[in-house]
Amino acid sequence: MTSLKLTSKRQATFPKETCEALGVKPGDVIELEARNEGGVKIWVLRPQAAHTREWVGCLGSRAGKVADHSLAAIRESIATG
Repeated sequence: MTSLKLTSKRQATFPKETCEALGVKPGDVIELEARNEGGVKIWVLRPQAAHTREWVGCLGSRAGKVADHSLAAIRESIATG
């Protein structure tokens, strides 16, 4: 078992081995989740899931082949709606 000591600012330093096991490095965010396992409250640590940007470009197939991006063309497009 690994022990951590909190500073007066409630900060803790994780041992190198723990960080390597979690795959985290300075600046990364760690998620802390409380669980109830068999009537005992436990805490689960894991690296925060990376936010994926799979949605980027997902509407590309629905976009028309608009070459004119002027304000007048935008207003005309809105008006024809």
